[in-house]
Amino acid sequence: MAVSEATPGPKTHKPGLRREIGFVGLIWASEGSIIGSGWLFGAQGALAAAGPAAIISWGIGGIAILILALVHAELGGMYPVSGGTARFPHYAFGGAAGASFGWFSWLQAATVAPIEVLAMITYGQHYSWASGWEKVKGGEHVLTPPGIAVAVGLMAVITAINFLSIRLLARTNSAATWWKVGVPLLTIFVFAIAQFHTANFTAADGFNPYGAKGILSAVSTSGIIFALLGFEQADQLAGESANPKRDIPRAVIGSILLGILIYILLQVTFLAALPASQIGSHWANSAFTALSGPFAQVATLISLGWLATVLYLDAVISPAGTGLIYITGSSRVSYGLSRNGYVPSAFENTNRRGVPWVGLITAFVVGCICFLPFPSWRSLVGLITSASVLMYAGAPLSFGVFRNRLPEAHRPYRLPGGGVLSPLAFIVANLLILWSGWTTDWKLGVAILIGYVILIANRVFKMNPITPQLDLRAAQWLPVYLVGMGLIVYLSDFGPLKHPWFPLWWDIGVTAAFSLVIYYWAMAVALPGEQIQRLVDQVVVPEEEDIV
Repeated sequence: MAVSEATPGPKTHKPGLRREIGFVGLIWASEGSIIGSGWLFGAQGALAAAGPAAIISWGIGGIAILILALVHAELGGMYPVSGGTARFPHYAFGGAAGASFGWFSWLQAATVAPIEVLAMITYGQHYSWASGWEKVKGGEHVLTPPGIAVAVGLMAVITAINFLSIRLLARTNSAATWWKVGVPLLTIFVFAIAQFHTANFTAADGFNPYGAKGILSAVSTSGIIFALLGFEQADQLAGESANPKRDIPRAVIGSILLGILIYILLQVTFLAALPASQIGSHWANSAFTALSGPFAQVATLISLGWLATVLYLDAVISPAGTGLIYITGSSRVSYGLSRNGYVPSAFENTNRRGVPWVGLITAFVVGCICFLPFPSWRSLVGLITSASVLMYAGAPLSFGVFRNRLPEAHRPYRLPGGGVLSPLAFIVANLLILWSGWTTDWKLGVAILIGYVILIANRVFKMNPITPQLDLRAAQWLPVYLVGMGLIVYLSDFGPLKHPWFPLWWDIGVTAAFSLVIYYWAMAVALPGEQIQRLVDQVVVPEEEDIV
């Protein structure tokens, strides 16, 4: 049943967002998000989870994210609006689906900054003056009370920088990203020359000790997908791009291709550089798994003290840069959600520099709260990964709808084979959720329920003058999708059951089949083309007025 939609009233909180970001700023916003704390810990976690076969895991993760990125490239060029990933489902399916995927997008963006802060503190354990900020508990480095205070302070600094104008922020991030890309490339080059033991690829319990399940689990749970996240930042900042139709597709695709190459090479060189003393009889519990600063400590062990110094410095710059851009992205997502009427209109308030400051403060508060239930880097990785791929799942659905309902719409970048890649991308997203496992996914379910409480409260108490249509018919597949994926994960080989209903490979087949049912169901009940165009015109046209 549809609910009447109020016409947006005149806005008084100008100046609004400003289109000041060029191509370099966009691609570095995405690349700066991809090269963050993931490179500092990803190779260590993947090697422990899958052995040397982690190289295969990185390949699978890279292909999966590339497929999703290609879909986002076409969408970002079509509709260059701020917080794009949160808004595409709104245009395709209306209020109920749009609000849901908007929450998934915001949840993902708001939780990345705290994990980057955790990475900075964990690497900081190298210094005696920081040793009291974390303690080892259950094999993980977790925050102590003084560590939580430091983490909150670092979050405050990252948030404060975001109050600069978007042009200054883009320049700050671009400068940091040149460093962030350069240091991993330097590490790859130096490690490969200094120490490359080919015997390490078959050491301990072999190249592939944990089989297909180990390879697939590593994709979602060890930090691989988390490390590759961030290509969508160009979409999130589309409302502030000077030439979005040309630059966004190039930024999305270019950033992920460079990121995949860097991460695969990092995994190979980290494995080959490990001294024999760090490799035991089993990869899962070898000595290297206890390193708090994996790359820096390995550099020290192979007599590269100067490189270790650079890496400890990078352990501040890289995570800080990624946290910086994700705080930016989360405020733009909440800005977009408010424009669509899902959250209070206060999130559209901007300061004289055009920065949506209410969203920044909210992201800061939520990020600080995350330090309590998730006091370690690895404890937060799984949740962010699942929330991210659930957010990504909305893009191929929206892509399919736009291709079917708006075939003549202008597409600055048209994805070749989009009719096949779109459902494939949706399958890929759901496989990543499956491989995350029940331990992670049930926590995501709780976060989803919290989001629905917030969204309902906004509507009931009329905290936004815009009342978007719910369009429940167009979103009838959504509750079946969310509950169905939860059941599949629970009953699969990645769930808690001793004797799963869907053993390995069967669970993959069931997920793929279920994904196709949901995909084509969603295509069948999506909004008609005229209504989609009306929703687009209400937001996209006003936000394109400043494009030159």
